[in-house]
Amino acid sequence: MRDLLDDIDRWRAAGCAVVIARVVDVDGSGPRGPGAAMAINDRLEVTGSVSGGCIEGALVTAAEEIFQTGERSVHTFGYSDSEAFSVGLTCGGTIRVFVEPLDW
Repeated sequence: MRDLLDDIDRWRAAGCAVVIARVVDVDGSGPRGPGAAMAINDRLEVTGSVSGGCIEGALVTAAEEIFQTGERSVHTFGYSDSEAFSVGLTCGGTIRVFVEPLDW
């Protein structure tokens, strides 16, 4: 998370809303472990990574919804999940990502 702070600070200073996506659970093999995080601003700029690039696009889409609704959500990606497979999560495990608006 610390590696995201400079970008988040810059975005907030520019008046951008920010969403944080954080890996909260990994079952089996996963690209990154719990605590891995990325941030997305309301211009859809991204910093950080939760998967080395294979599910970030799906999380940008989730962030767009959160910018509209303000509601937090949990997203699960696994090898058998057609969306995760289509974006490249082929490591055989399942990851859960908590996505929330930044409100501090």
